Amino acid sequence: MTKTLALPVIPLRQAVLFPGVTVPIGAGRPATLAAIEAALADSERLAFVSTQREDADAATPEILHTIGTIARIVQVQRGPSGMQLVLHGERRAIALRIAEHDDYLVATVRDAEEMPPLDVQAPTYVALLREVRERAAELGTKMGLPREVVNRFLAEVEDPGQFADAVATNLDMSLADRQALLETLSVEERLRRVLLFVQRQLAVVDAQEEIKSKVQEELGGRQREFYLREQLKAIQKELGEGDKANDTDALREKLAALPLPEAARKEVDRELSRLDRASGESMEGQVIRTYLETIAELPWGKRSEEKLDLAHASEVLERDHYGLGDIKDRILEFLAVRGLRAKGQAAQEEVAGTRHEATRGRAPILLFAGPPGVGKTSVARSIAAAMGREYVRISLGGVRDEADIRGHRRTYVGAMPGRIIQGMKQAGTANPVFLLDEVDKLGVSYQGDPSAALLEVLDPAQNDTFTDHYLGVPFDLSEVLFIATANFIQNIPGPLLDRMEVVEFSGYTEGEKLVIARRFLLPRQLAEAGMADGQLTVTDDALAATTTGYTREAGVRQLEREIGRLARKVARRIATGEIDRATLDAAEVGRLLGRPKVHPEHAAAADQVGVATGMYYTPMGGDIMFVEASTMRGKGELVLTGQLGDVMKESARAAWSYARAHADELGIDEAAFERDVHVHIPAGAIPKDGPSAGVTMSVALVSALAGRPSRFDLAMTGEITLSGRVLPIGGVKEKVLGAVRAGITTILLPRANEADLEDLPAEVRQRLTVLTVDHLDEVLAIALRGASLREGRLTFAETALPAAGAAH
Repeated sequence: MTKTLALPVIPLRQAVLFPGVTVPIGAGRPATLAAIEAALADSERLAFVSTQREDADAATPEILHTIGTIARIVQVQRGPSGMQLVLHGERRAIALRIAEHDDYLVATVRDAEEMPPLDVQAPTYVALLREVRERAAELGTKMGLPREVVNRFLAEVEDPGQFADAVATNLDMSLADRQALLETLSVEERLRRVLLFVQRQLAVVDAQEEIKSKVQEELGGRQREFYLREQLKAIQKELGEGDKANDTDALREKLAALPLPEAARKEVDRELSRLDRASGESMEGQVIRTYLETIAELPWGKRSEEKLDLAHASEVLERDHYGLGDIKDRILEFLAVRGLRAKGQAAQEEVAGTRHEATRGRAPILLFAGPPGVGKTSVARSIAAAMGREYVRISLGGVRDEADIRGHRRTYVGAMPGRIIQGMKQAGTANPVFLLDEVDKLGVSYQGDPSAALLEVLDPAQNDTFTDHYLGVPFDLSEVLFIATANFIQNIPGPLLDRMEVVEFSGYTEGEKLVIARRFLLPRQLAEAGMADGQLTVTDDALAATTTGYTREAGVRQLEREIGRLARKVARRIATGEIDRATLDAAEVGRLLGRPKVHPEHAAAADQVGVATGMYYTPMGGDIMFVEASTMRGKGELVLTGQLGDVMKESARAAWSYARAHADELGIDEAAFERDVHVHIPAGAIPKDGPSAGVTMSVALVSALAGRPSRFDLAMTGEITLSGRVLPIGGVKEKVLGAVRAGITTILLPRANEADLEDLPAEVRQRLTVLTVDHLDEVLAIALRGASLREGRLTFAETALPAAGAAH
């Protein structure tokens, strides 16, 4: 005996679910939602799906058919107005009893046993099955399905009963006929009924083709189109679909008014024809309409009026940003060149086409590179304001799929354009300022390399025919001003970096941060805290204390957050009536923000043996570091600690080899090399790498081995070679600014970096002594007490400390 099941009931209105068929449905009635939740609570996710006898809002046991389908809930998507779910029919079932349970209906069901043919080899049955399959294939072909799809369907569905159900799902049948077919348990009888409906629909299709042929013979071109459209309007009006026709006509008119290229116009006309043939409620119709609406919303030939007034641009940049003098100069130079080219084109209209190509090919694509928070994104926004263009920003951080740039092909469900086309739609003009933020954070996965997709976007010789996979037609990006931002240039692939002109952003000095905080950050945070003018006064000492004690960065983001904390704490006291207004000094900042979060290095207080002061640079800014060297009993080995990278370890070994090779000149006893030397660079938890600490490690090693103290007021940087040459390094501005913050008064640099000193603010250069060197002997003569350089030879006074134990 067939066992029974108790299943939640999902009632359907105007639909019948056949076994073996997967369909999406929408549910919004409370009882139906409760039944779905009950089904989902069970691991099998089964429900009894039954069609209502009448279209009533409330489903009761009396109006439900007793024969339905046991279905499995495949997918659920919850929304504010109900649920969207995908059901897969498993098998026919008979409801023995339907009763109300809590807020939904529950049916006690058993499987409805199908009745197979008495003899599957009987000629009449074989002929019937073959006729159904042939006529179904013929209908599918006439309805526009590709032959490959029809053949695959015939090959995949072999069971006669399942084949009849699958064909019935796609036939134009009344609800009563569908329910009757579901209740037909005899497979042979079900095939006969399906054959009857297939033949009826074939007759309708043939009649339509005959009518179409006659109309085409009688009417030509535009008259035929007008006549058919009027007929379609009348039919849609009778069916209550007049709004759809109006929407389609409005979309058609909007597309007709666009200055589309020939390829795009041809594709739009083809899709419009398909839309006319598709049902408005079908998936195909919705996909076509979405595509055409996307085409209509793109800025084909629509441009912002560009302003190339250098005085206005300079005013905007000065208003929005403090400092960044070199950056502003580069931007104004770029705008000046664009203005001159525009004038040259206007003066030679007879060769405008060729001039346009030449100008477009030379237009730079800018890459703003620098640490976080230094104004890269805001400068791009100011450029858009200065030029009178729309501004669009997309973040590329973490993008790992090429389709994010180029879009998805329309063959995929849920396909959409890539971020570039979406950005153009958002801008509404063909010549916006387009910011590609965090271009160095692009990833690579099995789905493709998005940086490779950007090569076409950022190549002025190709981007006038950029083809998004979703659009399928070229779109002109040649008038877009692309600006990319990055923190680490080395993370950008070479071919992509080669297409961009790098504009370096460096960190702010303490003085620049103070002005930025006073002019921009503090007013903005006071406004966000809801305080009026005069309710909070912050002294310069308070801002300086906030900058040095609570932030460690090249930019000003953390500084703005700390100022915001101060403003909120004062706003709370004002809101509670404790005070009316407040003035904050450095001491009050400490009370409000707590103990300082940042503890920067400070210059040593006295000379020490085996300790030298170096300089380093990170994206958070520059600072000093201490390189410590100590000798001990051992086997003459060099020990390196402090999480040093391979390049830094090689620099230490080069310094060690130089000291051993020039021991006599450096005043080092040979016995010193029989002891172990330990070089340590704090802090031990922070990884370090790079060649610029070579000079500093050399001084610390020689100081420890020779027993001579190193100057405490001197900070140094530079790469060394085995022959003692001092090579140039990068990040000079940030390193020097960090050393000045730490209290260093004398800086030692490679002579090749002397030109980089021009990047330093004037007030820093005035209070700093800078020494430049070419050779390590010059470094040691300056850094070690008692050392000097006479006639090119390094000499030492006789007051050296013993090298056996370096003091720390």
